[in-house]
Amino acid sequence: MVNEGVKLYALMTTQTAQRPVTDFVSTPVTMAKTEFILNAAAQKLAYVFEPGRAPCVVFLSGYRSDMSGTKAQYLADLCRAQGHAMLRFDYSGHGASGGQFESGSISAWTQDALTVIKAVVDGPLILIGSSMGGWIMLHVALALGPQISGMIGIAAAPDFTRDLMWRDLTAEQRQTLNRDGIILLDSEHDSEGYPVTKAFIEDGEKNLLMENPIDIHCPVRLIQGMLDTEVPWETAVQLSQALTTSDVRVCLVKNGDHRLSENVQLQLLGSTLEEVLESLNQCAEQRIRP
Repeated sequence: MVNEGVKLYALMTTQTAQRPVTDFVSTPVTMAKTEFILNAAAQKLAYVFEPGRAPCVVFLSGYRSDMSGTKAQYLADLCRAQGHAMLRFDYSGHGASGGQFESGSISAWTQDALTVIKAVVDGPLILIGSSMGGWIMLHVALALGPQISGMIGIAAAPDFTRDLMWRDLTAEQRQTLNRDGIILLDSEHDSEGYPVTKAFIEDGEKNLLMENPIDIHCPVRLIQGMLDTEVPWETAVQLSQALTTSDVRVCLVKNGDHRLSENVQLQLLGSTLEEVLESLNQCAEQRIRP
């Protein structure tokens, strides 16, 4: 059962999912100037900020992804076209930022996000987190409180170090990780695989959120592919139940995978952002009426 106040939507057929949800179509453009700021470990963090109307849209990318990805660029193009401020960045060890990927953690990457956000934006924010970025998005929202006007999760993966990564390790892999402190996992997206450290798993334990109510009160939209082989679609429903806000909607895309980067899925992301912005505008209008 979905808690009262949580609305669950499903795109149940390919035909339904392919209906255009926005007239905007992203076209390749030159990325705005990349700038850098140092984090607490004196590592360079790369970011791109494009000024515009508030609230500023902040994109938090996924595990081993970066701000040049399809979803980040689509949102940047959309915000630019509509005149909204947009911030995207690379965690340490990712993309154009400094540092080693193997040294990263949920704690470190959350602090990277807060470092960039606090240095660049001082007004209201809409956070959009993809996969691991959805977990970091939650921690950022808890840290910044009322500055967060809305949130959108794309295959959000809170607690994935325990519930997905550690769970799927074989007994032999766990033994190797405990003995050597690092293992190399296969990846369908990278023929060389990717490293996972024992420290990363242990840090994840310190950042778990799903076992208790998550004290977030802004509107939240969760988009999740039902064909996602990395994050089960049930995770989105569980997250919606853990959030204290009653303004939560879960959109299940029947033919959507983990990336959700097809044109129709990007349009769905765009229309979801537009819906959140419109609901915020309506709330603002109601507050100022005599």
